[in-house]
Amino acid sequence: MLVNLGPMCPAIPPSLSRTALLLCVACAAGAAPFDFSAAPDASLPAALEDKAVTRHQITLGGTTLPYTATAGHLTVAAPGTRTPEAAVFYAAYTADGKAPSERPVTFLYNGGPGSASVWLHLGSFGPRRLVTGDPATTQKAPFPLVDNQESLLDTTDLVFVDAVGTGLSEAVAPNTNQTFWGVDADAAVFRDFVRRYLAVNGRLGSPAYLFGESYGTPRTAVTANLLGAAGIRLAGVILQSSILNYNTNGAAGPDISCAGFLPSYGAVGAYYRLDVPQPTDLKAFVRQMRVFTAGTYAPALQAWLGDGTPAGADLLARLHDTTGIGVSLWEQQLNLQPDDFQQDLLPDTLIGRYDARVSAPAGSVLAGDGDPSSTFISQSFRDTIGPYLSGFLGYPDGADYTVMNTAANESWDFSHDGLSLPDTIPDLAAALKRRSGLKVLSLNGYHDLATPFYQTELDLARLGRQPNLQIRHYEGGHMVYLDDTSRPLEKGDLVAFYQGAPGWDEAPDHPAAGPGSSRPAWFPVPPEGLRAAGPNLLTDPFVPPAKRRPAAGTETTGAALEAQVERKLREPGK
Repeated sequence: MLVNLGPMCPAIPPSLSRTALLLCVACAAGAAPFDFSAAPDASLPAALEDKAVTRHQITLGGTTLPYTATAGHLTVAAPGTRTPEAAVFYAAYTADGKAPSERPVTFLYNGGPGSASVWLHLGSFGPRRLVTGDPATTQKAPFPLVDNQESLLDTTDLVFVDAVGTGLSEAVAPNTNQTFWGVDADAAVFRDFVRRYLAVNGRLGSPAYLFGESYGTPRTAVTANLLGAAGIRLAGVILQSSILNYNTNGAAGPDISCAGFLPSYGAVGAYYRLDVPQPTDLKAFVRQMRVFTAGTYAPALQAWLGDGTPAGADLLARLHDTTGIGVSLWEQQLNLQPDDFQQDLLPDTLIGRYDARVSAPAGSVLAGDGDPSSTFISQSFRDTIGPYLSGFLGYPDGADYTVMNTAANESWDFSHDGLSLPDTIPDLAAALKRRSGLKVLSLNGYHDLATPFYQTELDLARLGRQPNLQIRHYEGGHMVYLDDTSRPLEKGDLVAFYQGAPGWDEAPDHPAAGPGSSRPAWFPVPPEGLRAAGPNLLTDPFVPPAKRRPAAGTETTGAALEAQVERKLREPGK
């Protein structure tokens, strides 16, 4: 029996070892076996399609579910061509005995840019996960790897995908890795991978979903629109901890407002019992913070940034009472930056950026890299992925796996649609226009100081009323799924999203819009012209200092956004 690895590679006996597979493919191309490199100028000499297939089972909700795991590469090409672009590495988990045409398939990836998808792969909803104990820092490393009782495998097949230059994904000559290090080129490769995976595996009739985290959310918006233009009908997109518009995230540059962070500051202050009075209902408190931010703080901040108008004593006192930050600091820095909030909330203590509930003494090893919530988990994920690939998945080159490619991040082309930093709300709007039934689910953590939930709400508000959009919030940080209490809740919401009717979230923390409203009542329109300062230099989403040129106040709404969408709809599916 022969395994046809695709039109770009010869038929190869499945009994051959992976080394032999590489030799066969390389020899067919007249080249030596491949070594993987994440260097900017690196590329494979020829197309590569290989895979390791193993079979497993997991018990979820009392039911034993057998599944097949496939780890390997697919070589992708742009629509209408057969010229290889890149060999994209993936790990797929598919439930056995299910009808492919009815079974959803979800493509998951992290961001960075420059990050592999190890965090979602080993931390979220795959069949195996690392036990972190988040937000505590008492779990001994290396973290235990266990069967994941919150795996989504009982609901959807899962395909974890690594961007070019991360994991084991690499460009194919004459391209180099850096060819694909930019907003548009990267999204195009993901489009081409999704198309190829669906075609090769007979899944073109399956409901297809995209699941992106952090920088993976703008990637999702752009990729969803490109897939629609290429004739692929997505069923839904899932946005975990979004930064859909870099130009409105206060950490992106000196001219961007940090007003979108204030409700997160309030939630973090409440966690440390610094708010006065101490909130007894976090959801109710967050609702109040949204109203306070939009109606009081944001206008005062606009005046302070515009002409230096000082904040009144009542406002400063309320800022102190709702965040725990002292009046004197608010008086000096009314536009409080998230990195200053991290350092100044607790005496001699640094709180996390990814998850502000994690803290460490200033000067400690855990605080040494500037984010204890990231430092605490990172090494275990790095140490586990290689042995997991070679052991559990039977793919022996796991040791070459690149978890984070800083070169990709430093040289990334963030420009998109004429802006130096991407605003991808128009791309998401175009994807929704192309596919009227497209469902969107936004997942957010209250204690995330990288992609604050309120700013995500403001960005999504530009879409107007979207009956297929749902928004959920959880106690936790950027990687909500690491929290043992919130992960089951998040899984429940995801299952409902796959199975249930779409609509505005009308849970207690998300009041419905009033009659005739074009957006939910709790989506206040951000004041124009707000300014802020202060990047966080550490982790995803990250923009190198030399590239921080956000365009404040350029986001389109209403008729202007509609015109931008119409232009996108006329663009070819390139």
